[in-house]
Amino acid sequence: MTETLTRSARGTADRYENKLLIVLFLAFGFVFFDRQALAFLAPYMDDDFGLSNSQLGILSGVLALTWALSGMFAGSLSDRIGRRKPILIGAVLLFSLFSSASGLMTGFVGLLAARALMGTAEGAVLPMSQSLMVEASRESRRGLNMGLLQGSSAGLLGGIVAPVLVVWLADTFGWRTAFFVTIVPGLIVAGLITKYVLEHPPGRRPEAATGAAASAKAAQAARTAQATPKVPVKEVLRLRNVVICMLIAPCYLTWFVTLITFTPKYLTDEKDWGSGTMSAVMTCLGVAWVLWGFATPGISDRIGRRPALIGFTALAVCCPIAVVYVQSPVLLGTLMILTYTGLGCFTLFMATIPAETVPRAALATALGVIMGVGELAGGFLGPLVAGWASDTWGLQSAMFIAAGGAALVVALSFGLRETAPAVLRRRGVTA
Repeated sequence: MTETLTRSARGTADRYENKLLIVLFLAFGFVFFDRQALAFLAPYMDDDFGLSNSQLGILSGVLALTWALSGMFAGSLSDRIGRRKPILIGAVLLFSLFSSASGLMTGFVGLLAARALMGTAEGAVLPMSQSLMVEASRESRRGLNMGLLQGSSAGLLGGIVAPVLVVWLADTFGWRTAFFVTIVPGLIVAGLITKYVLEHPPGRRPEAATGAAASAKAAQAARTAQATPKVPVKEVLRLRNVVICMLIAPCYLTWFVTLITFTPKYLTDEKDWGSGTMSAVMTCLGVAWVLWGFATPGISDRIGRRPALIGFTALAVCCPIAVVYVQSPVLLGTLMILTYTGLGCFTLFMATIPAETVPRAALATALGVIMGVGELAGGFLGPLVAGWASDTWGLQSAMFIAAGGAALVVALSFGLRETAPAVLRRRGVTA
């Protein structure tokens, strides 16, 4: 009888894990759909705004700045109050509203304000989502789940759907309409989170039971959680892996934000390709994003986080270099699929490695700090420097800056301590 109840509890936990993954996949995917929209709409906005490379970098950077501050605040707040679901719902509703507001703006300053507010709302989504996902995940699927949530979702909706749908909407109805429609998926996702997401996963922990025993254990767990001392941020920052991940984050954000912000303009302005060709090539980035978004962390479950991060980042160095030197759209698209591996690595340093390093009571704080530092130093300053360099020396400068950011990540990754449970068990080390 006990075995049957345990099997039933496991089945409930596994079903919830899959359901949660789907909902959070959509939530973070639409975050990146909204974030990517500006890069694809920039060529259409020239008649109204005449955006320079520096201004495009500022628009991308200010979103990263507010995203960073919001992520750090939201992670700390959720660990303090012990709630994530209400913060996540509010963030999804607000980022959809502010993204749509970009279509109402008539000047650069207004657009800048809308992007800043959008980043403020979006910054809370990742630390809330990943902390919910890691608690609901089986150990054997932890890396894969977190990769699907953060990497593949952003790749599918932000990298494949966004360039096709946003460019089509802009060609057919105008760029303002492309911004307006972004409110619809946000409302749908907020409803799904409200209905299906739980603050704590059912039956996942070893003490899970049913009936009166479950009630007693749940009450005991609640008392234990309340009695568990909060972990100060300064203690989290003493952990070697956390510090290295904080250093990796701005370098990788520089690679990502610079590449995704300036590649559409590079293809249309420097290579003189049409909007259709540009959209097709950018969609190849999305295909790679989806593929490597789950493949990289899934592979890391088996070979280890550290070697996966080193190897796949070495490939990512080649992607912006290919943008500069490859002249065939078909060849460039193929190489992008093979070398745009960095988005799968994001899950490793921004979520999985910290989650396997820090105490559970400090998880959302650690994720928020790492994401915040990365967005602040790499997502904010990276595109500003790349925009200035592009106006000074040409758009190819942005691509070399992106490649340099990834190269630094390779060097830093050698300092990480392995955290993958399967690898540690093979080595005879207790996780």
